[in-house]
Amino acid sequence: MKNARKASIYRVWGRDKVVSRAVDLAGLVRWIADENVTGDQWIYSESDDCWRKAADFPELEVMFRTPPKGAPPGRAKTDRSGRSLGVKPEALRRMKCFAGLDDRQIESFVRYMEVLHCEQFSHIVRQGEHGHAMYLVLEGELRALALVDDKEVTLGTITAGESFGEISLIDQGPLCADVVANKDSILLKISSDAFERLLHEAPVLPVPFLLSLSRSVVGRVRSITQRYVDSVRFIRAAQKAR
Repeated sequence: MKNARKASIYRVWGRDKVVSRAVDLAGLVRWIADENVTGDQWIYSESDDCWRKAADFPELEVMFRTPPKGAPPGRAKTDRSGRSLGVKPEALRRMKCFAGLDDRQIESFVRYMEVLHCEQFSHIVRQGEHGHAMYLVLEGELRALALVDDKEVTLGTITAGESFGEISLIDQGPLCADVVANKDSILLKISSDAFERLLHEAPVLPVPFLLSLSRSVVGRVRSITQRYVDSVRFIRAAQKAR
């Protein structure tokens, strides 16, 4: 197509003063994650037809952000404003949505998130409200519930390592349930606005996250579908037995 956007292709000026082979954005991000490319190396972008330092590319800049000077390595990470989040990459390893990211990518991703400390019995989200964020449970326990004929019905328990609000992160639609803290809990939240900013600033970074997220949502849809089928079979069997 004549008006198709030119693909993002890059070439790196190596330490040996040799230009690398052509590589796409995903490949370049992997090189950076493997520490084969540093922020001060020169990179040529075919789409822009220019050379600039790696850290000066908007789509790569997030990969080179570092904690404030004086912060001990491996300690609490910081968000975009430099505020401490107190979250280590290894604490997120048990979460499926981060399974495809290495420590450096997780550090970059976490800077777009915020930590919430929720007291026991506090409401995190309410049924009917428009969702605008996804939540990951770092510590504690929550429950999803709905009102049926003015009676509270527990839909499920959400424990450490699990998440909720995945669909709201994408469509900002009305929520179908309340989520309440069963005990004091610590959550990691990413808002729709922050996620859109992440997609704009580092479009490759969320790819493994979205893939894991999709698998999680698909698994839930299959489970719900199976429960619906089982319910229909039970009702029909009960009707035949009359």
